[in-house]
Amino acid sequence: MSRPTGRRRRTLLRGLAHVPLLLVAAAIAFPVLWAVATSVKPTAVLYDLNPFAATPTLVHYRSALDALPVVRLVLNTAVMSAAVALGQLTVATLAAYGLTQYRFRTRRLAFALLIGTALVPQQALVVPHYLLVSRLGLLDSYAGLVLPQLASSALAVFLLRQQLAVFPAELIESAKLAGASDRLILLRIVVPNLRPVLVAVGIVVFIQTWNEYLWPLLATSGTSRATVQVGLRIFETEQGTAWGPLMAAASLVAAPLVVAYALAQRRVTDAFLRSGLG
Repeated sequence: MSRPTGRRRRTLLRGLAHVPLLLVAAAIAFPVLWAVATSVKPTAVLYDLNPFAATPTLVHYRSALDALPVVRLVLNTAVMSAAVALGQLTVATLAAYGLTQYRFRTRRLAFALLIGTALVPQQALVVPHYLLVSRLGLLDSYAGLVLPQLASSALAVFLLRQQLAVFPAELIESAKLAGASDRLILLRIVVPNLRPVLVAVGIVVFIQTWNEYLWPLLATSGTSRATVQVGLRIFETEQGTAWGPLMAAASLVAAPLVVAYALAQRRVTDAFLRSGLG
Protein backbone atom coordinates (compact mmCIF):
# COMPACT_ATOMS: atom_id res chain seq x y z
CA MET A 1 0.00 0.00 0.00
CA SER A 2 2.93 2.34 0.70
CA ARG A 3 4.35 2.11 -2.86
CA PRO A 4 1.24 3.43 -4.72
CA THR A 5 0.91 6.20 -2.11
CA GLY A 6 4.57 7.18 -2.53
CA ARG A 7 4.24 7.14 -6.32
CA ARG A 8 1.17 9.39 -6.23
CA ARG A 9 3.00 11.77 -3.91
CA ARG A 10 5.97 12.00 -6.25
CA THR A 11 3.63 12.55 -9.20
CA LEU A 12 1.82 15.29 -7.28
CA LEU A 13 5.08 17.02 -6.31
CA ARG A 14 6.32 16.78 -9.90
CA GLY A 15 3.08 18.38 -11.10
CA LEU A 16 3.31 21.18 -8.53
CA ALA A 17 6.87 21.91 -9.66
CA HIS A 18 5.49 22.81 -13.09
CA VAL A 19 2.97 25.33 -11.72
CA PRO A 20 5.45 28.29 -11.63
CA LEU A 21 6.53 27.48 -15.19
CA LEU A 22 2.90 27.41 -16.35
CA LEU A 23 2.24 30.77 -14.67
CA VAL A 24 5.28 32.36 -16.35
CA ALA A 25 4.29 30.86 -19.72
CA ALA A 26 0.74 32.18 -19.32
CA ALA A 27 2.04 35.68 -18.46
CA ILE A 28 4.26 35.68 -21.57
CA ALA A 29 1.56 34.30 -23.88
CA PHE A 30 -1.25 36.56 -22.58
CA PRO A 31 -0.39 39.70 -24.66
CA VAL A 32 -0.13 37.60 -27.83
CA LEU A 33 -3.44 35.84 -27.20
CA TRP A 34 -5.09 39.16 -26.31
CA ALA A 35 -3.87 40.70 -29.58
CA VAL A 36 -5.29 37.80 -31.58
CA ALA A 37 -8.59 37.98 -29.66
CA THR A 38 -8.81 41.74 -30.29
CA SER A 39 -8.17 41.24 -34.01
CA VAL A 40 -11.36 39.16 -34.39
CA LYS A 41 -13.66 41.35 -32.24
CA PRO A 42 -16.28 43.56 -33.91
CA THR A 43 -15.51 47.29 -33.59
CA ALA A 44 -18.51 47.86 -31.32
CA VAL A 45 -17.07 45.59 -28.59
CA LEU A 46 -13.38 46.17 -29.28
CA TYR A 47 -12.70 47.46 -25.76
CA ASP A 48 -14.84 44.85 -24.01
CA LEU A 49 -12.71 42.88 -21.53
CA ASN A 50 -14.60 39.69 -22.32
CA PRO A 51 -12.81 38.09 -25.31
CA PHE A 52 -15.96 36.07 -26.09
CA ALA A 53 -18.36 39.06 -26.00
CA ALA A 54 -19.46 38.72 -29.64
CA THR A 55 -19.21 36.50 -32.70
CA PRO A 56 -15.66 36.61 -34.15
CA THR A 57 -15.24 38.51 -37.40
CA LEU A 58 -12.47 38.88 -40.00
CA VAL A 59 -13.38 42.45 -40.95
CA HIS A 60 -10.22 43.85 -39.36
CA TYR A 61 -8.07 41.42 -41.37
CA ARG A 62 -9.73 42.65 -44.59
CA SER A 63 -9.10 46.27 -43.55
CA ALA A 64 -5.45 45.49 -42.77
CA LEU A 65 -4.92 43.75 -46.12
CA ASP A 66 -6.55 46.69 -47.95
CA ALA A 67 -4.43 49.29 -46.12
CA LEU A 68 -1.07 47.53 -46.15
CA PRO A 69 0.97 45.69 -48.83
CA VAL A 70 1.45 42.86 -46.33
CA VAL A 71 3.18 40.50 -48.76
CA ARG A 72 5.65 43.22 -49.80
CA LEU A 73 6.42 44.17 -46.20
CA VAL A 74 6.88 40.55 -45.14
CA LEU A 75 9.15 39.92 -48.15
CA ASN A 76 11.28 43.00 -47.34
CA THR A 77 11.59 41.93 -43.71
CA ALA A 78 12.42 38.34 -44.61
CA VAL A 79 15.13 39.42 -47.09
CA MET A 80 16.67 41.81 -44.55
CA SER A 81 16.53 39.29 -41.69
CA ALA A 82 17.94 36.42 -43.78
CA ALA A 83 20.78 38.58 -45.17
CA VAL A 84 21.71 39.88 -41.71
CA ALA A 85 21.62 36.36 -40.22
CA LEU A 86 23.77 34.94 -43.02
CA GLY A 87 26.19 37.88 -42.85
CA GLN A 88 26.55 37.76 -39.07
CA LEU A 89 27.13 33.99 -39.17
CA THR A 90 29.89 34.44 -41.76
CA VAL A 91 31.59 37.22 -39.79
CA ALA A 92 31.16 35.39 -36.48
CA THR A 93 32.48 32.05 -37.82
CA LEU A 94 35.62 33.69 -39.22
CA ALA A 95 36.16 35.68 -36.01
CA ALA A 96 35.59 32.67 -33.73
CA TYR A 97 37.94 30.51 -35.81
CA GLY A 98 40.66 33.15 -35.70
CA LEU A 99 40.29 33.68 -31.95
CA THR A 100 40.57 29.96 -31.18
CA GLN A 101 43.09 28.75 -33.77
CA TYR A 102 45.60 31.60 -33.95
CA ARG A 103 47.92 32.50 -31.10
CA PHE A 104 48.74 36.22 -30.99
CA ARG A 105 49.60 38.56 -28.14
CA THR A 106 46.39 40.63 -28.12
CA ARG A 107 43.99 37.74 -28.62
CA ARG A 108 42.25 38.10 -25.24
CA LEU A 109 42.10 41.88 -25.58
CA ALA A 110 40.59 41.57 -29.05
CA PHE A 111 37.96 39.14 -27.75
CA ALA A 112 37.13 41.39 -24.78
CA LEU A 113 36.77 44.45 -27.04
CA LEU A 114 34.62 42.51 -29.46
CA ILE A 115 32.27 41.28 -26.74
CA GLY A 116 32.28 44.77 -25.23
CA THR A 117 30.60 46.11 -28.36
CA ALA A 118 27.45 44.32 -27.16
CA LEU A 119 27.29 46.83 -24.30
CA VAL A 120 27.06 49.80 -26.67
CA PRO A 121 23.40 50.82 -27.17
CA GLN A 122 22.42 50.52 -30.81
CA GLN A 123 20.69 53.91 -30.55
CA ALA A 124 24.12 55.51 -30.01
CA LEU A 125 25.28 54.18 -33.40
CA VAL A 126 22.28 55.29 -35.42
CA VAL A 127 23.68 58.69 -36.45
CA PRO A 128 27.11 57.37 -37.65
CA HIS A 129 25.35 54.53 -39.48
CA TYR A 130 22.92 56.93 -41.14
CA LEU A 131 25.69 59.30 -42.28
CA LEU A 132 27.76 56.40 -43.65
CA VAL A 133 24.86 54.79 -45.53
CA SER A 134 23.68 58.19 -46.82
CA ARG A 135 27.12 59.09 -48.22
CA LEU A 136 27.36 55.68 -49.88
CA GLY A 137 24.00 56.35 -51.55
CA LEU A 138 22.44 53.23 -50.00
CA LEU A 139 19.39 54.77 -48.30
CA ASP A 140 16.10 53.02 -49.11
CA SER A 141 17.88 49.90 -50.38
CA TYR A 142 18.40 46.34 -49.12
CA ALA A 143 22.16 46.98 -48.80
CA GLY A 144 21.49 50.03 -46.66
CA LEU A 145 19.19 48.00 -44.41
CA VAL A 146 21.65 45.11 -44.00
CA LEU A 147 25.21 46.50 -43.87
CA PRO A 148 25.05 48.45 -40.55
CA GLN A 149 23.53 45.44 -38.79
CA LEU A 150 26.38 43.11 -39.74
CA ALA A 151 28.56 44.74 -37.09
CA SER A 152 26.17 43.70 -34.30
CA SER A 153 27.48 40.12 -34.15
CA ALA A 154 29.07 40.00 -30.68
CA LEU A 155 26.57 37.41 -29.39
CA ALA A 156 27.13 35.18 -32.42
CA VAL A 157 30.92 35.43 -32.03
CA PHE A 158 30.67 34.52 -28.35
CA LEU A 159 28.44 31.49 -28.95
CA LEU A 160 30.56 30.14 -31.81
CA ARG A 161 33.81 30.73 -29.92
CA GLN A 162 32.42 28.73 -26.98
CA GLN A 163 31.71 25.85 -29.36
CA LEU A 164 35.08 26.04 -31.11
CA ALA A 165 36.91 26.18 -27.77
CA VAL A 166 35.73 22.61 -27.04
CA PHE A 167 36.00 21.44 -30.65
CA PRO A 168 38.29 18.36 -30.99
CA ALA A 169 41.69 19.86 -31.77
CA GLU A 170 42.88 16.53 -33.22
CA LEU A 171 40.59 16.94 -36.23
CA ILE A 172 42.01 20.35 -37.13
CA GLU A 173 45.63 19.30 -36.43
CA SER A 174 45.23 16.21 -38.61
CA ALA A 175 43.84 18.31 -41.45
CA LYS A 176 46.73 20.79 -41.15
CA LEU A 177 49.28 17.95 -41.20
CA ALA A 178 47.60 16.67 -44.36
CA GLY A 179 48.15 20.09 -45.96
CA ALA A 180 44.60 21.46 -45.76
CA SER A 181 44.25 25.24 -45.81
CA ASP A 182 42.22 27.20 -43.25
CA ARG A 183 39.49 27.80 -45.83
CA LEU A 184 39.22 24.06 -46.49
CA ILE A 185 39.22 23.25 -42.77
CA LEU A 186 36.43 25.76 -42.18
CA LEU A 187 34.26 24.54 -45.06
CA ARG A 188 34.87 20.77 -44.75
CA ILE A 189 35.36 20.24 -41.00
CA VAL A 190 34.29 23.15 -38.80
CA VAL A 191 31.08 24.31 -40.48
CA PRO A 192 29.57 20.80 -40.98
CA ASN A 193 30.25 19.86 -37.34
CA LEU A 194 28.85 23.14 -36.02
CA ARG A 195 25.78 23.06 -38.25
CA PRO A 196 23.20 22.69 -35.41
CA VAL A 197 24.73 25.62 -33.52
CA LEU A 198 24.97 27.73 -36.68
CA VAL A 199 21.31 27.06 -37.44
CA ALA A 200 20.29 27.96 -33.90
CA VAL A 201 22.34 31.17 -33.80
CA GLY A 202 21.04 32.08 -37.24
CA ILE A 203 17.45 31.74 -36.04
CA VAL A 204 18.12 33.92 -32.99
CA VAL A 205 19.70 36.62 -35.17
CA PHE A 206 16.83 36.29 -37.69
CA ILE A 207 14.23 36.87 -34.96
CA GLN A 208 16.12 39.83 -33.50
CA THR A 209 16.45 41.42 -36.95
CA TRP A 210 12.79 40.75 -37.79
CA ASN A 211 11.76 42.79 -34.74
CA GLU A 212 14.16 45.67 -35.52
CA TYR A 213 12.31 48.98 -35.78
CA LEU A 214 14.57 52.03 -35.41
CA TRP A 215 17.09 51.44 -38.20
CA PRO A 216 14.53 50.39 -40.89
CA LEU A 217 12.47 53.45 -39.92
CA LEU A 218 15.43 55.77 -40.64
CA ALA A 219 16.88 53.94 -43.64
CA THR A 220 13.68 53.61 -45.69
CA SER A 221 11.00 55.87 -47.10
CA GLY A 222 7.71 54.72 -48.55
CA THR A 223 6.80 51.03 -48.72
CA SER A 224 9.16 49.75 -51.45
CA ARG A 225 11.82 48.72 -48.87
CA ALA A 226 9.87 49.22 -45.63
CA THR A 227 9.63 46.39 -43.09
CA VAL A 228 6.58 45.16 -41.23
CA GLN A 229 7.50 47.01 -38.02
CA VAL A 230 7.59 50.29 -39.96
CA GLY A 231 4.48 49.50 -42.01
CA LEU A 232 2.33 49.04 -38.92
CA ARG A 233 2.65 52.78 -38.21
CA ILE A 234 -0.02 53.45 -40.84
CA PHE A 235 -2.69 52.55 -38.28
CA GLU A 236 -1.50 55.29 -35.90
CA THR A 237 -3.00 58.60 -37.01
CA GLU A 238 -3.75 61.97 -35.46
CA GLN A 239 -7.33 60.79 -34.91
CA GLY A 240 -6.13 57.83 -32.86
CA THR A 241 -5.03 54.24 -33.28
CA ALA A 242 -7.09 51.76 -35.29
CA TRP A 243 -6.62 48.91 -32.84
CA GLY A 244 -8.62 46.31 -34.70
CA PRO A 245 -6.71 46.47 -38.05
CA LEU A 246 -3.45 47.04 -36.14
CA MET A 247 -3.88 43.83 -34.13
CA ALA A 248 -4.94 41.96 -37.27
CA ALA A 249 -1.88 43.16 -39.22
CA ALA A 250 0.42 42.38 -36.28
CA SER A 251 -1.01 38.85 -36.06
CA LEU A 252 -0.51 38.32 -39.80
CA VAL A 253 3.12 39.46 -39.89
CA ALA A 254 4.05 37.62 -36.67
CA ALA A 255 2.66 34.28 -37.82
CA PRO A 256 5.63 33.24 -40.04
CA LEU A 257 8.07 34.04 -37.25
CA VAL A 258 6.12 32.07 -34.63
CA VAL A 259 5.96 29.05 -36.95
CA ALA A 260 9.71 29.24 -37.71
CA TYR A 261 10.60 29.45 -34.03
CA ALA A 262 8.24 26.60 -33.10
CA LEU A 263 9.91 24.35 -35.70
CA ALA A 264 13.44 25.13 -34.44
CA GLN A 265 12.75 25.59 -30.73
CA ARG A 266 14.65 22.46 -29.66
CA ARG A 267 17.80 23.44 -31.57
CA VAL A 268 17.75 26.99 -30.19
CA THR A 269 17.39 25.73 -26.62
CA ASP A 270 20.09 23.10 -27.12
CA ALA A 271 22.54 25.65 -28.53
CA PHE A 272 22.10 27.98 -25.57
CA LEU A 273 22.49 25.13 -23.07
CA ARG A 274 25.66 23.85 -24.78
CA SER A 275 27.16 27.35 -24.85
CA GLY A 276 26.54 27.82 -21.13
CA LEU A 277 23.92 30.57 -21.51
CA GLY A 278 20.96 28.35 -20.69
